[in-house]
Amino acid sequence: MTPRAMTQRIQLSPGIPKAFKALISMSDEVTRAGADAGVDPALLELVKIRGSQLNGCAYCLDMHTTDALKQGEDQRRIFLLDAWRETELFTEQERAALELTEVMTRLSHTQDVPDEVYQQATKVFTEAQYQAVAWMIVVINIFNRLAVPSRPRLPRRST
Repeated sequence: MTPRAMTQRIQLSPGIPKAFKALISMSDEVTRAGADAGVDPALLELVKIRGSQLNGCAYCLDMHTTDALKQGEDQRRIFLLDAWRETELFTEQERAALELTEVMTRLSHTQDVPDEVYQQATKVFTEAQYQAVAWMIVVINIFNRLAVPSRPRLPRRST
């Protein structure tokens, strides 16, 4: 089966350079806040991958799975991330972050973060860690919402 022809689209990210630069700065600041709070960088990478899976963002999935692998993430955990509930491969913190990612990414359906999801997250994260994780969910959703409608070409990678 051949891939369907994709209509080339206007790229949103570079379209307003100062806004995109501010978004990059925001992402960097959230990453720093996570590090300062003691959030494992691998956990934040899983949040980015899971959010991008839910939003169907090929560009961000390519970027963040590549980044995760470079940081030493286990391929198996990436392969099974979409079915994380069915495995024992993820820590309690990761599970809480993934659940929060799903709920916050699907706000149009969930309409809220259910108390049980919030309580589980605040049980395993400090306030600063919770804030960093929640902010990273917001950040990846912004990036996804810029990339999905733009359909950016994936970068060439050597195999």
